[in-house]
Amino acid sequence: MNILHIDSSILGENSVSRALTAAITARQQSLHPGATVTYRDLAAAPAAHLSPAHIAAWFGDTPSDPAVIADLATGQAILDELFAADIIVIGAPMYNFTLPTQLKSWIDRILITGKTFKYNEQGMPVGLVPATKKVFIASTRGGQYSEGAPAAFLDHQETLLKGALNFIGLTDITFIRAEGLAIPGQKEPSVSAAKAEIEKLAA
Repeated sequence: MNILHIDSSILGENSVSRALTAAITARQQSLHPGATVTYRDLAAAPAAHLSPAHIAAWFGDTPSDPAVIADLATGQAILDELFAADIIVIGAPMYNFTLPTQLKSWIDRILITGKTFKYNEQGMPVGLVPATKKVFIASTRGGQYSEGAPAAFLDHQETLLKGALNFIGLTDITFIRAEGLAIPGQKEPSVSAAKAEIEKLAA
């Protein structure tokens, strides 16, 4: 059993999403004794944003820039980690209604035609990543953006991440959400509820 643990928050030890991904990973380790954990900190070591050199390399050009060569190797490692994982744990805080750019860069490295998805004869996308993988997402936001909230239409965080993962074949997704973290009096109960939900996760 392989667990891929991904963090993207820039807040370090002050991050709620990091605390939740650590708790989710620990819970999965308790449910799957002997599981190995691969950790990727996208804030500490982010993949570069895509450039013309990246696209050219994907279409067969040989890059000459050492930075691009090294970053392409990082992209391949990200793909390898994705396919090797049985369980994927992602920390996804909301920054200005969407994902951190570090996490968006990770998405850009896993949505690659011919590797994680393809189009069939009817033009429909077909995911190439095994749907047997489980995904747990620690979603954190300062306000209230869940369905039914007045600001729900501004949620381009969970919707983007879920859509991207579904697109490549990952549909077994569980969100552990802590929101309202910037609202007076709501942070502690929201985090406590999220941690209680984590403790109830089954194998």
